[in-house]
Amino acid sequence: MKNVKLTIEFDGTNYHGWQSQKNAITVQDVITEAITKVTGENCQLTGASRTDAGVHALGFVANFRTSSSIPAEKFSFVLNTCLPPDIVVKNSEEVDMSFHARFSAVSKRYRYIFLNSKHPSALYRNRVFHVPWRLDVDAMREAALFFKGTHDFSAFRASGASTETSVRTMYDVSLTQKDEMIIFEVEGNGFLYNMVRIMAGTLVDVGLGKIAAERIAGILKNGERNMAGRTAPPQGLYLVCVNY
Repeated sequence: MKNVKLTIEFDGTNYHGWQSQKNAITVQDVITEAITKVTGENCQLTGASRTDAGVHALGFVANFRTSSSIPAEKFSFVLNTCLPPDIVVKNSEEVDMSFHARFSAVSKRYRYIFLNSKHPSALYRNRVFHVPWRLDVDAMREAALFFKGTHDFSAFRASGASTETSVRTMYDVSLTQKDEMIIFEVEGNGFLYNMVRIMAGTLVDVGLGKIAAERIAGILKNGERNMAGRTAPPQGLYLVCVNY
């Protein structure tokens, strides 16, 4: 028996998120089916986190245990012959039996991409949030820095979501611009439901002048969801990597 860690890249456009669920096609289901096909076993595939429908990943992590004779490092090649082109296993390796894709993680890094242009993109329509109005990038950058550190992110989680605590630590936060693309990245020890999408939507409202950059500190302190901005659409969000 061995424990195999997979690092996965996927385009979430055609999937109802990572997590397996009834009456919907998910990334977890597709990969699990491929594992069953190549091993002949009903393996339990564990993912690092859930993702919303339409969200993408550059370095999603999952693990499964198997008695298969296939070497762990070969699983990426074997599985990719069974997977659709919008899901690719970038790496596979054997890890300690105690490794758990979700509970062993110490931080995750997310990226959100805005396209700030008069017209949408035909090529990137499922991979960015198109904002046709001019955004004040300097104000957005100033606002984003308020997210860094340890805070109660109650104002930046979906209404009705329940967790033991809404306190999270953001280790790194950045906002950069390359031509018409504005890229927001954040790395933290954990994220609440829709948290990054609400952070991104709030930054758009800052960029449009609807919310002053310095108000972010007060929104974090107040903790009321209606004080923060919109929930940005899923197609601009990417799970970049999971750190262990």
